[in-house]
Amino acid sequence: MLEIRDLFKSYENKPLLRGISFSVSKGETICLLGASGSGKSTLLRMIAGLEFPESGQILFNKIDLAQTPPHARDFGLVFQDYGLFPHLNIFDNVAFGLKMKILESNSSLFGMSRQQAVGLQRRVAEMMDLVNLQGFEKRKVTDLSGGEQQRVALARALAPSPRLLMFDEPLGALDKSLKEDLLNQLRAILHKTKIPAIYVTHDQDEAFTIADRILFLHDGEIIRDGTPDEVWTKPNSAWAARMLGMGNVIEGVVTSPNKVKTEVGIFTLNCRHKHSKGEKISLLMKQSEEGVDEIKLKVEDVLFNRDQFQVKTKNGLVIHMKDAPKIGQIIRVKVQVECLA
Repeated sequence: MLEIRDLFKSYENKPLLRGISFSVSKGETICLLGASGSGKSTLLRMIAGLEFPESGQILFNKIDLAQTPPHARDFGLVFQDYGLFPHLNIFDNVAFGLKMKILESNSSLFGMSRQQAVGLQRRVAEMMDLVNLQGFEKRKVTDLSGGEQQRVALARALAPSPRLLMFDEPLGALDKSLKEDLLNQLRAILHKTKIPAIYVTHDQDEAFTIADRILFLHDGEIIRDGTPDEVWTKPNSAWAARMLGMGNVIEGVVTSPNKVKTEVGIFTLNCRHKHSKGEKISLLMKQSEEGVDEIKLKVEDVLFNRDQFQVKTKNGLVIHMKDAPKIGQIIRVKVQVECLA
């Protein structure tokens, strides 16, 4: 099991990561979800041993990795740009890490034994089969599509049987349909191999597809940690709700135990927390046919979004409707609000 304890890291004399702590269990895939520049990639590089924290610990199976060099950590890392060797064919790319591991473990001066060479051939064939690239062994890297190259990169990372896999925005350069296919394949492979994994992305759709657990990284801290259904049901912060595109996030002031005043109206507060009068809170406004409140909004723009229309209003709210209203039209929408705390 990987355990991260209270990691701190600065960049250009400014705090980047502030007391990061989490763990990854055997066979678990966690996703670090955050905006660009939030420190996700830096955190991966520290776990890999390519950068060092200013304080804190990185442990695997309760052993501190501070004195363990990157190659000895036995972790696999998959990048967005694939990192393949253009002068090697697909077989040699997939075999590279495993070959280095075998040669490093050998005391012989004569390279691999026949038995090790046969084992390497067998392992590469297994990995090519796992990523559905049988028969590609002799091809050049430059002859492959982006999706095929990413599968080669995954096979190369899996071949040495790493203790942990890390993915740094691995599908960022691919188009949407190919990304969806690869995500489903990757999820199936991770579940089959039971290798613990950390997946870094700024894309919430990727996070919800791949992760057993999602960690929101914001302002150098993990502000939410939970299963996909837990974080969707209770984002617990305005930033997380905006990141997930859950609805309209607005600010309000509590006027009574169950009422809150906002710039778009006074609403019934759907909340299990106790709030004092005059308290400022962040709210998530959702459309709901069962909503107890109704608001009137002026339509500023209408965009078609698959099976519905996305309606933008004068005060910046976004509403979804089955039928398209006219620009300038006043619409009535039933809503309910809940606090983000």
